[in-house]
Amino acid sequence: MAGDLNLSNLQPAQARKDRKRVGRGLGSGKGRYSGRGIKGQKSRAGSKKMAAGFEGGQMPIDMRMPKLRGNTSADAMPIGPFRTYSQPINLRDLERVFDDGATVNIEALVERGLLKNTKADVKILGTGELTKKLSVTAHSFSATAREKITAAGGSATALKEPKDPRKKKSKAKPKPVAAEEPEVAETEDEAPAAEES
Repeated sequence: MAGDLNLSNLQPAQARKDRKRVGRGLGSGKGRYSGRGIKGQKSRAGSKKMAAGFEGGQMPIDMRMPKLRGNTSADAMPIGPFRTYSQPINLRDLERVFDDGATVNIEALVERGLLKNTKADVKILGTGELTKKLSVTAHSFSATAREKITAAGGSATALKEPKDPRKKKSKAKPKPVAAEEPEVAETEDEAPAAEES
């Protein structure tokens, strides 16, 4: 058969292309500067091995951000120096792992493999459907998750109370204490004149 494959008709599936040979004289078309130009960063060896986020020498964005104006308080998570991380767990995972009437807390989540350890805060999210009555205790809940848990007959207990960023902390100023008048001790010279007469 003409379509048989043998040593006489072997050929690559893709045509082989010779690599570009640079720096082999001006007559080759890629001599002298070898296609890199004359000067600059990209003409140097190793210029393509830049770190991720490198911006040509200017201050990278991850170093500029902390200097920008804005709220960096603890209430402005996850921005600023007080940023924290919450481990998200969806209702569909609770539906899959726990039985009806079970108590779901941080230790139970670690035991069932939904949580790696108890170091990170846990937030229950409302993705999925919940048909079982569960008593869930976590650091925080989304509004959808709380509605679905209570609709199924369960309870949602938050370990951390949500902070309302609109409410500012009012620091009560201490009331000024009236200074007491010092008692004046009577001396011998201040004897009442009525007794002498």
